[in-house]
Amino acid sequence: MMIEITPIPDLLVITSQRFIDERGFFSESWNRRKLAEAGLDLPEFVQDNHSLSHSEGTVRGLHYQAPPHAQGKLVRCGRGRIFDVAVDIRNGSPTYGQWHAEELSFANGRQLWIPAGFLHGFMTLEPDSEIIYKCTDYYSPECDGAVHWDSAGIGWPLDTTTPAISEKDRNAVAFSDFASPFEY
Repeated sequence: MMIEITPIPDLLVITSQRFIDERGFFSESWNRRKLAEAGLDLPEFVQDNHSLSHSEGTVRGLHYQAPPHAQGKLVRCGRGRIFDVAVDIRNGSPTYGQWHAEELSFANGRQLWIPAGFLHGFMTLEPDSEIIYKCTDYYSPECDGAVHWDSAGIGWPLDTTTPAISEKDRNAVAFSDFASPFEY
């Protein structure tokens, strides 16, 4: 597994090796031992989520789950292509408010490790894109939160498209009015 460090501390890109032949490919998308051997000790995952977005330009996020049920996420794209974004919301972090995005796709097999203390969201770049992610804590409705998708200065790639957005995300608080529950 290849591990790439991003400009934001603790936010990582993980790419698994693919074994390709005439039938297709095989890849281990998660292997705790191999990541530990590479010096990365991620928390235990307790929940897997799978999301399908039918339309290109669908935006989901920016979401977080507050303590005591904060979630780290290992995100990958099982089909299609997405612009996956993480925003540092750890009070006291030297990169507070900064965002980093990666294009995740079925073709490139890249994954983004997003620790607790980050907003997470994505925009689909192709129709029928599937997102699969592992979480370090169970979903807890009382800890669920969102920040308005276009209030954190993110350079979304399909800026001429009117995104498909849920009511929850349309009504989310602006980043400028957000009080983060996370500490660095």
